[in-house]
Amino acid sequence: MPFAFFFLESEGFAGLKKGIRARILETLVMLLLLALLILGIVWVASALIDNDAASMESLYDLWEFYLPYLYSCISLMGCLLLLLCTPVGLSRMFTVMGQLLVKPTILEDLDEQIYMITLEEEALQRRLNGLSSSVEYNVMELEQELENVKTLKTKLERRKKASAWERNLVYPAVMVLLLIETSISVLLVACNILCLLVDETAMPKGTRGPGIGNASLSTFGFVGAALEIILIFYLMVSSVVGFYSLRFFGNFTPKKDDTTMTKIIGNCVSILVLSSALPVMSRTLGITRFDLLGDFGRFNWLGNFYIVLSYNLLFAIVTTLCLVRKFTSAVREELFKALGLHKLHLSNTSRDSETAKPSVNGHQKAL
Repeated sequence: MPFAFFFLESEGFAGLKKGIRARILETLVMLLLLALLILGIVWVASALIDNDAASMESLYDLWEFYLPYLYSCISLMGCLLLLLCTPVGLSRMFTVMGQLLVKPTILEDLDEQIYMITLEEEALQRRLNGLSSSVEYNVMELEQELENVKTLKTKLERRKKASAWERNLVYPAVMVLLLIETSISVLLVACNILCLLVDETAMPKGTRGPGIGNASLSTFGFVGAALEIILIFYLMVSSVVGFYSLRFFGNFTPKKDDTTMTKIIGNCVSILVLSSALPVMSRTLGITRFDLLGDFGRFNWLGNFYIVLSYNLLFAIVTTLCLVRKFTSAVREELFKALGLHKLHLSNTSRDSETAKPSVNGHQKAL
């Protein structure tokens, strides 16, 4: 990833013939300088924090100590990032799956809604055809509104064409499955917190299992191991969804035909950092007892009781708060409306295109 970034930004040294060789040479020089810079920073930090002969000599062992130590630092930063992304992703998964699946039709007349949205589309099209090209702002505004209406019409037509099994069975089953997986994850973290308080062997550092094939690492045998695999994959998907749902990383989302190479490299780096921290997070939270860490499990921060306990507590608390906020958003919206506080914009709940909106003739129309 650093090579790709520096190669993208390189132009070749002055005096050399422009071309691929000159750009590769400049990139290699920049990588060498970057490696020396990072190595010097670690040496200076080690001298300031732990100024003894053993710590300084260990830094000379590049393969056995320095690179695993650097990987451990990256994993620690990834774990902190996962602490923000995963709880947000667990609550966001319900919205994402609701957008991908067809919702049940309860007390709704889809034919009437499609008829109304078709009338609105035709009215917008007539207004757009009647405007002159000189009124650029109004044309762009109407085109955006027409595009939103067409998108809403497509969703309504998809809901109408969906079978009864897809509408009334798949959507509730997926929602219940997501709720069960999220609840099991929170319960496992809560149990791990209790184990940390009463048993020292629950710490992720230094644990060595019996080995693959010798004994089951789960109390429930094959079923428990399969559940752990499903939960780890679920946390992986939720962390990616939560990463792109955060406001700070919202601009990182790739867009079709509108994604620069620098943004692609940034996305690759982000996914690599999250994936390198996922085994550490899974073991730290007690989702699995399998040694996913390898030789990287011997570092000191994994053996710090307060860091591990705080990580588990923060994950459980933040996840619970995100879920409570997610499932009580509709109640809060109704309370704000009943108290007349919705005009103050106290709620951050985003409204989709299916909420009440003014029609072309100025009347209020709720779809």
